[in-house]
Amino acid sequence: MHSRPEAADTLIIGAQLYDGTGAAPLPRDVALRDGRIVAIGSLTHWRAEEVVDAGGHALAPGFIDVHTHDDTHVVEAPQMLPKLSQGITTVIVGNCGISASPVVLRGEPPDPMNLLGKRDAFVYPRFADYVDAVNAARPAVNVAALVGHTALRNNQMDRLDRAATRDEIDAMRVQLSEALTAGALGLSTGLAYGSAVCAPTDEVMALAEPLAAARAVYTTHMRTEFDAILDAMDEAYRIGRHARVPVVISHLKCAGPSNWGRSTEVLASLSRARACQPVGCDCYPYSRSSSTLDVKQASGDIDITITWSAPHPEAAGKLLRQIAAQWGVSDAQAARRLQPAGAVYHNMSDEDVRRILSHPATMVGSDGLPNDPLPHPRLWGAFARVLGHYVRHERLLPLEEAIRKMTSLSARRFGLDRRGEIRVGYHADLVLFDPETVRDVASFDDPCRPAQGIDAVWVNGVLAYRDGTPSGARAGGFVVRGQPAGYDAEPY
Repeated sequence: MHSRPEAADTLIIGAQLYDGTGAAPLPRDVALRDGRIVAIGSLTHWRAEEVVDAGGHALAPGFIDVHTHDDTHVVEAPQMLPKLSQGITTVIVGNCGISASPVVLRGEPPDPMNLLGKRDAFVYPRFADYVDAVNAARPAVNVAALVGHTALRNNQMDRLDRAATRDEIDAMRVQLSEALTAGALGLSTGLAYGSAVCAPTDEVMALAEPLAAARAVYTTHMRTEFDAILDAMDEAYRIGRHARVPVVISHLKCAGPSNWGRSTEVLASLSRARACQPVGCDCYPYSRSSSTLDVKQASGDIDITITWSAPHPEAAGKLLRQIAAQWGVSDAQAARRLQPAGAVYHNMSDEDVRRILSHPATMVGSDGLPNDPLPHPRLWGAFARVLGHYVRHERLLPLEEAIRKMTSLSARRFGLDRRGEIRVGYHADLVLFDPETVRDVASFDDPCRPAQGIDAVWVNGVLAYRDGTPSGARAGGFVVRGQPAGYDAEPY
């Protein structure tokens, strides 16, 4: 007698399987059923409603974008094409101290919360309200969220250019604890921004104290990424030690020409800290950054491209120095006249980017700004750029290591349970791509272009993207915090 063949919803055959752990690829078939991976191997005896022939292409866990500002975008544009089209199946929002929730505004959102939208975008006074909104929107990708320090300050303080009082910190802690109970990943800070730069270290340490009991994480856009970067890193480590929590340094970089080449000592600092406490970082694979327009950086030593300006929309796409020359003013004066505005800063060296990206503790994050009318191309291209430019062309790191930085390392750091690896019982978040053709085509002049070489993307077992076209199926949802590495024996 012949045994009945096993049944699946989807059967992917003939793939080179990269399991996400950094192991070498193996030829494997993968079966999906009810949103999970149910079998891996030579599955010739299986049958399925849908069979996809991978043709020897790479099958990897869906990429996890650990650094996004998609907070409002996942609700307003739930198809999430900028991310889905480059193989991303999970986004982490609430970075750099700014989050869409919990937030109650008294006026327009303070800089840089305006990166997430205008006042009418902030409609989530409780974190649980945001969770409900994400699930109701049914985005095409999964969403996990941090709580922003600046958002909490905005809720509890009459002005942001001072330190919080003890009562204000206590009120922020209550809101943070409520969010952690509702599944938030942890706390993020943006201490370089005017809305948080006046927060002393003690304020952040006190606010971070509830994280350990929840087994959550602390992430930080540090107080500076310029000349005093080592002091800023020491502050991040100190906060983590005080709160007894894992630390993630956001978009680690050596910013400004006077800082170029210092990635060796920056990474040495990171390695020393990692010997004593759980610390990691993320980065994006470009030598230009992007955020709101910062007058302090308008010093004339780097090029700054304006991406938007509320009072002068005609300035978008132009260099700040050209605008300043046209107006007959200094770069700093022009920057003040353009505000509120957004900008791309030509402020890093390729050598530092390569060194930081290749460090084993570094995850990949896009830091894309979906609400920017002329976004940095990292929004559409960051992950494909790692695979095409840095893996295939530059041979900076092996493909399996690049995938690890985009999948299992990220899932373990942030406590995304049963994601980030191709393993039986795990959520069926997968990306199929051609290692020989995958590449980013988004540019600074034409930034909203989908990556090439991405064959198919599954989110929770549902085919969401195939051969350059979204399927229309949206199977993502809110992902609550599990247990991040740093609280157990998992590598960090």
